[in-house]
Parts: sequence; C-alpha cells; structure tokens
Amino acid sequence: MQGKGRSIIGPMTATLLPIVVYEWLRSFQAFDISVTSVTGHFYIVSTIAALAMIVAIAVGITGHRLRNIKVAFMSLAYVSLAGIFVLHGISTPGFMMHETHIAGIAAQLSILIAVTWLFLSALSSDHPVVGILAMWRRWLIPVWLLILAGLVYFTLHSPEVMDKLPLNHGPYKWLAASLTLLMSLWTMYRYWQSYRSARFPLQQAIVYCLGWLIVAQYIMVTGTTWKLSWWMYHVLLLGSMIIMLGGLVKQYFSQGSFTTSIRVLFQSDPRTWLEACITPSVRALIMATEARDAYTAGHNLRVALYALRLAEELNVNKEQLRAIAQGGVVHDVGKLKVPDSILNKPGKLTADERSVMEFHPVSGYDMCKRLGFLNDELTVIRSHHEKWDGSGYPDHLAGENIPLLARITAIADVYDALTSSRSYRQAMSHEEAMRIIEEGSSVHFDPACVRAWVRLAAEDPAFLVEIAESDRSLKLVRKEEVRKEEVRKEAQ
Repeated sequence: MQGKGRSIIGPMTATLLPIVVYEWLRSFQAFDISVTSVTGHFYIVSTIAALAMIVAIAVGITGHRLRNIKVAFMSLAYVSLAGIFVLHGISTPGFMMHETHIAGIAAQLSILIAVTWLFLSALSSDHPVVGILAMWRRWLIPVWLLILAGLVYFTLHSPEVMDKLPLNHGPYKWLAASLTLLMSLWTMYRYWQSYRSARFPLQQAIVYCLGWLIVAQYIMVTGTTWKLSWWMYHVLLLGSMIIMLGGLVKQYFSQGSFTTSIRVLFQSDPRTWLEACITPSVRALIMATEARDAYTAGHNLRVALYALRLAEELNVNKEQLRAIAQGGVVHDVGKLKVPDSILNKPGKLTADERSVMEFHPVSGYDMCKRLGFLNDELTVIRSHHEKWDGSGYPDHLAGENIPLLARITAIADVYDALTSSRSYRQAMSHEEAMRIIEEGSSVHFDPACVRAWVRLAAEDPAFLVEIAESDRSLKLVRKEEVRKEEVRKEAQ
C-alpha cells in the first residue's frame, strides 16, 4: 500500500512544486526580472521543437513496428507539440513578424492538441474512435505532418487570419485551458490506475508528463511575456518530452541499447521480430503469469512459436504474423486474475471454479486493451479457447466467426498443453497429441488449420524438436528471472 501511495505523491509534488516556484517568482518582482531575447527565444524554441520532432517521428515508427497504438498516439502528441512550437518560434514578435498574437495562439494550440492525442492514448484499444484510427495507423504520422506543415504555411502567408483566432484572449483562452485541464486530469487518472496495477515505466512517465503540461498551460494563460517566470513553461515542455521518452525507452527497449533495439524491430524474420516484441513490459506480463504456475514455464513462448509457424504455413501476411506472435506470447495473461487455489488445483474443477477459470480470456483482453494492443492481438487473447462447434468460451463463437488468428493459436495452445507435464498429468507423446488434434477437426478446431498442422508436422518435424530442446534452457532462464523478480519485490 505504501508503494501505491508513492506513485501518486510523486506526480502531485512534481506538478505542484513548479506552480509554487512560479507564483513565488511572480510575487517578488525583484526576482521576476524581464529577460527579453527575441532571437534567443526563436533559436531555443526552434531547436527544441526540431529535436523533439525527429525523436517523436522515430517513436511513431517504432510504435508502428511494435503494433502498439498507444505509442503511435504518444508520438502524434509530441509531433503536434513540436510542429506547432516551430510556429510559436517563427511568430516570435519582432523576429519575422510584427507584433501579433500568433505566438501565444500557437503555444495554446500546441498543448491543447498534444493533450488530445494523449487523451486518445488513454482510451482502450477497442474504443470505436481508436479502432478507426488504428486502421489508418500507417498513415497517421505522414498525414498529420502534412496538416501541421499546412498550418505553418498558411500562418506565414496569411498571418492576419490566424491572428484573429480568439484562442489567446478573453474567455476563449480559459475555455481552451479548462478543456486541456479536464482531458489531462482524466488521462492522468487512467494512467495512474494502470500504473498501480502493472507498474510499467511508461504509465508513470505519462502521469508526470501531463502534470507538467498542466503547469505549462497555467503559466501560458497567467504569465507575463518575457518575465523569468514566463520562461518556465518552455523548460517544463522540454522536461515533459524528456520524461515521456525516458519512459518509452525503459518500457519498450531491452536489446542492450536504443539503436540495437530499433534495428531488431526492423528485422523481416518474424521469429527475430518475436524476440523484439518481448519488451520489458511484455516480459513482465509473461513472468508474472508463469510465476503463478510453475508448470507453464515457457508455455507462452512455445505457443507463440508454434502459432507463428502454423500461420506461415497458412500464408497469412506479415502484419498478421507479428500480431499472432505478440498475442500468442501473452495469450494466458488473464490467469493473473485467477486465484491460486483454482489455477493450481490438482484435481477436477467444480462448476463454479471452472466458470472462474473460463473468464481468464476476458480478463486478459481487458488488461491488454488498456496497454495499447491492437485488435488482432486482442482476438488471440480473448478467443483462443473458442471451439469450431461453438462450445468454447468465453463468447461461444463458432466456425469462421472465430477470428483466424485465434483459430491458429487454439491448435498451438492445445498441442503444447498436451505435450507438457502438468500438476495433474504427465506429458503426452507427439503422436498422441497429434491424434487428439486430428480427432478434434470440425469439432474443436478449424479443419483447414488442422490439415495445415498435420502437413507441417509431417514435412518439417525438426521445428517441433527444436522448440522442445530450447525449452529446457528456457525453463531455467524463466525460473531465474522469476526468482530475481521476487527478490526485487521483497526489497521494495
């Protein structure tokens, strides 16, 4: 409980302290001196914006390769902040333009749009708006960059039109500030809730980042241009970008360095890509799941590899291969919500216990949709226990109503379960497992997937042996990772 308390005290302090410093400076005119530097303001703002733009685009591309819509939205938030801040720098009064309100309008607009994208990143992946944007995620950054470039071009050629926007004076600036505040607070709350349960670095970083954006907005609408206190919001905007990027690096990159991680993400081999997708955040989910059930050590990765190979046999496209890899590797994460007494029960489950166990795909789906997983991955997590005849769970889907990637994963999941030792039975042989899968064709499994699996096992049996051999060392690694994680938690 104490750790959970710290998670909110830190952001509250980080938000309130700059406000205290700002108000203290404003109350003592001797300290709140005027620092008028037109060219300095332009170069500082433009340099920060240019660097932020480059990094934000890189993050957006990475988010696309990771198939994580939250990362894509965060990238767009900071692309917006950087792009409109370029306009803020160009419109510095006395630099390229005469005295106008455009600099103030651009500053307000940059935060409002950035917070809107962060607000979208806090929505679940299955939200209709997120679903529509996810369909066009490949075009989001280039199209948004064109829109921002058009805004800058229009402002430079028709400054008198932009100058008439009431965003920087009267009640309108307070309306914009209030809207920004409400979206920021709701987004902070959502990410703080997620951080309390998952403890992912990015979730914590976004909470801090939004706190500083709120303060920057407050300084914009109350500060006096060129005063030392007014310069504070430029520092806070830069700091918020650094915090967010730090959280991204901690959460998503585990290949030794940022550049190595980026390079691995662009590997064309899906198996190599699978190693890249097991980021620290995903690895934490896998370890937490396997720590609950010693018999499933390595199960998640084996299922992902089996499903990936079967999907290749069925000639699914590259994006679907990545989806089945990432969905397969966390397909059982919902078991974190199943009580130990049920999860590790050696005997037969009662009807009530079985209903609790059969809810784990929904729990996993709810967990991962808040982490930015795309729809294809979510269908793997939710529907891998559905059966071709409609007798599966949780939604009792039948036939081709079951998503293809879930139908593929179902075979991989059952094969691995049958050929692995469990608390209540010994592992079956490959031949026994194959017989059960063939008998389940058109009942449990998609017959087309079964035919492909049988063909694959006959034509390329080496890959089954290879996964089984690698599993011995994997289990030792997993046990050591789990042990270290338990020691770390005890130390906290």
